[in-house]
Amino acid sequence: MYNSDTPLRAELPSSRQLLRSTILAAISALVLLVAVVLPAEYGIDPTGIGRVLRMTEMGDVKQQLAAQAAADAATATSATQSPAAVATQGVVTANAAESLARSAAATAPKETTQAAAPKMEWRDEMPVTLTPGEGTEIKLKMVQGAKAQYSWVVEGGVVNFDTHGDAPGKSISYEKGRAVASDEGVLEAAFTGNHGWYWRNRGKSNVKVILRTRGDYTDIKKMM
Repeated sequence: MYNSDTPLRAELPSSRQLLRSTILAAISALVLLVAVVLPAEYGIDPTGIGRVLRMTEMGDVKQQLAAQAAADAATATSATQSPAAVATQGVVTANAAESLARSAAATAPKETTQAAAPKMEWRDEMPVTLTPGEGTEIKLKMVQGAKAQYSWVVEGGVVNFDTHGDAPGKSISYEKGRAVASDEGVLEAAFTGNHGWYWRNRGKSNVKVILRTRGDYTDIKKMM
């Protein structure tokens, strides 16, 4: 009734061939998992291939963004207070500030003379405007042990930041923060390479980050 050809037994793959094909497919999947998926998705690079193909950096950024999103969600949840509690806290804070102001006015001398602080001279100044959700990175090229003094301030809001460094086969995170309006200090290079800052605007309006630096570095560059 049917004209379909029935395959011969010799044409069908043997159990040994099927087993061999299954093992080869599993090995290929494992190699892809270790060499591509782990570096690109989770920043885990046991073989070093991911860093050569620049997939590890992609995974690090994804993990950082995921951690920032989780932290922002936790902050938003903890910040939900009743209007009555917020109003009460505002009244108490205002009363305390007024009392401190009166006390300071009563004890302060009638005339005070304060020497003007010398204006600091910076070597470089880089302003960057960030739209909501946008991030940027500025790096200094430094040798191991070099020190650079820095100061950055945010106009129009706050940002999340990560002060870190990287070089071929090396990376370090010096400091991280969320919802920060400014920071200053001295950055000392743990190794020869690029060291600097990554900022992200998690607010709903544009902000302007102004970075000022001076010290022992050979170059300053906006990476992204």
